[in-house]
Amino acid sequence: MKLRNLLTAAVAAATLSMSVQAEPVYVATTAIVEHPALDAVRDGIKDVLAESGYSEQDLKFTYESAQGNPAIAAQIARKLVGDAPDVIVAISTPSAQSAVSATKDIPIVFSAVTDPLGAKLVSNYEAPGRNVTGLSDMSPVAQHLMLIQEFLPTMEKLGVPYNPGEPNAVAIVEMLKIEALTLGIEIVEAPAPKSSDVMIAAQKLIGDVDAIYCPTDNTILTALESVVKVGIDGRLPVFSADTGSVERGAVAALGFNYGDIGRQTGEVVVRILKGEAAGEIPVRVANGSELYVNPKMASRMGVEIPASVLARATKVVE
Repeated sequence: MKLRNLLTAAVAAATLSMSVQAEPVYVATTAIVEHPALDAVRDGIKDVLAESGYSEQDLKFTYESAQGNPAIAAQIARKLVGDAPDVIVAISTPSAQSAVSATKDIPIVFSAVTDPLGAKLVSNYEAPGRNVTGLSDMSPVAQHLMLIQEFLPTMEKLGVPYNPGEPNAVAIVEMLKIEALTLGIEIVEAPAPKSSDVMIAAQKLIGDVDAIYCPTDNTILTALESVVKVGIDGRLPVFSADTGSVERGAVAALGFNYGDIGRQTGEVVVRILKGEAAGEIPVRVANGSELYVNPKMASRMGVEIPASVLARATKVVE
């Protein structure tokens, strides 16, 4: 009887051990809002996880959007901490700030965050410490201004719609002002705290600026079609920091491929799943940039694409 009990206990222990080993790793992702750039980040992460051997059987991957609401982002972060995933991936600054505030234990990988230092996510790129690391998509704003000048050599004023509640957008506008001074360009701000404010903010720029520049601001990119309509109606060329915006109607963009940013983020996630501590992985500035142009929209907004720009474009949107 004792032998039988021992055998039963051994079988039960082995079964329990197998079930523990079979438990899938859990990667929880969250973003402040759904739009093509942030969606591409999420999809890039999933692609790298699949390529790294994490199949549907041994990976639980979830995604939640805050629908543009920081309060909902905080609720999602608290919920995810309660779910105890192996890694939380926070896409965009508001979602990353919410996740970092919610836990000091679960590894966090942020992505598509313009200014991690200004957002107080980390205090050091090389040694972020704590449970946090990630990818920055700091825009090359000096290059953006020079690109717009190729289209409009006599440009004096550039309108910039942005959400003053988004730290990444505020950081970009401040950088734009600094860079614009050296080029003799005045930056005209057009605050738009909500997506519903974007069209009105853009319309106020008509007659006051030579072009509109849309930064990597989640609020503005969510309502990009409103800005494009203003550009067409006002014969005011619209440029963007997001290459995906060109397919949605912007004239040109020099920026990152956000699918690539997602892949670079996924590589960091895999390193953590394999045992590295998040705080020991340096924060990276995303690499790679592409130049997209849209000749049809350029014509509708009253500008021509210079031959020098067409010659180096990585994609011409037909």
